[in-house]
Amino acid sequence: MSTGVAWAVLLLGLSLWGREIADGPGGASAPTTGDIAAVGRPLGAPLPPAHRPMNPAEPRRVEIPSLGIAAPVVGRGLDGTGAVDPPPFEMPRTVGWFRTGTHPGAAGAALFVGHVDTATRPAVFYALSSARPGATVKVTRTDGSIAVFTIDDVQVFSRENFDARKVYGRRQADRAELRLITCGGTFDRATGTYTANVVVSAYLTGTAKA
Repeated sequence: MSTGVAWAVLLLGLSLWGREIADGPGGASAPTTGDIAAVGRPLGAPLPPAHRPMNPAEPRRVEIPSLGIAAPVVGRGLDGTGAVDPPPFEMPRTVGWFRTGTHPGAAGAALFVGHVDTATRPAVFYALSSARPGATVKVTRTDGSIAVFTIDDVQVFSRENFDARKVYGRRQADRAELRLITCGGTFDRATGTYTANVVVSAYLTGTAKA
């Protein structure tokens, strides 16, 4: 992580994903691939090489063309319980960025979070579990650049098997990486939470001008 955020803080605050980020009534079911799953890329489709990390700049918009996702990004911090505070339910089509962590495109693993649904309709990351390795994620930044990421991993972690180090840790020390996270599994009406989290990992493979 950049900006001096210690693992102790991550394990205290970001382990909320083992509890739940979107604790609304879950009006729609999130599509998932199971409690713990990884979706491999098609055979014969190698992923592109990593691009060198960019200078830090805040995100303003994220797009995943293959999923039809195009949404504004807002910086979010931790709430009173030490958990990442996602965008309010009044902003279901907005993505939250953990602003005291890594800037998307800079060295490290930047964290994006979003709701899967509301009480009445799908939200911004409803289709996230349908992401596939090789797909593109574009992040428009405040410096006028676009950080272009390639998805290399899609996993679903049950609450019991959520590993904060595996989810939030950088996979390779010299890369700029991105994590997109939402709820998954099934909605447990008894507890008002989902049973798992969908985690999409990507790494920087190019840049462009906005």
